[in-house]
Amino acid sequence: MEKTVLRVRIAGEPVLRKKAHIVKKITDEHRKLLSQMAQIMYSSSGIGLAAPQVGESLALIVVDIGDGLYKLINPCIVKKQGSQVIEEGCLSVPGISIKVKRAKKIHLKALDENGKPLNIKAEDLFACVIQHEIDHLNGKLIIDYASIIQKIKLKKKIAALEKKAMMI
Repeated sequence: MEKTVLRVRIAGEPVLRKKAHIVKKITDEHRKLLSQMAQIMYSSSGIGLAAPQVGESLALIVVDIGDGLYKLINPCIVKKQGSQVIEEGCLSVPGISIKVKRAKKIHLKALDENGKPLNIKAEDLFACVIQHEIDHLNGKLIIDYASIIQKIKLKKKIAALEKKAMMI
């Protein structure tokens, strides 16, 4: 892991498009990173954050929709049910929101920060946020869900974000 100050990466920065690495052995560094990610998420008024969003290509996410903080390592969705469409924003794509169709209910397997297996059943907003963060682990952003017409309308905003990313 890098020894730089963590910051939210924005669209155009290559780390956001890479597939995150599975964590094979959980260390104190991973636990520290999860805690730092939670601090960044809260200070940015977010409800979820994935490690690639802070420049670390690791399968780590933090989520808190108001029911308490979840620190998840190697999250994997094992079952999906139903569908819902929610307008989503993203700390890595500031100023843009996209309606995204996702599963309404999911069953997720992950590890907690101590390596203990977790089985989580999530629905509604909680399910949406987890799916959104797992997208980040696969190099996918909300703008990838935009229709062709939306992409044309957002082209200038996205180009401005990518230009800003090049200057960082």
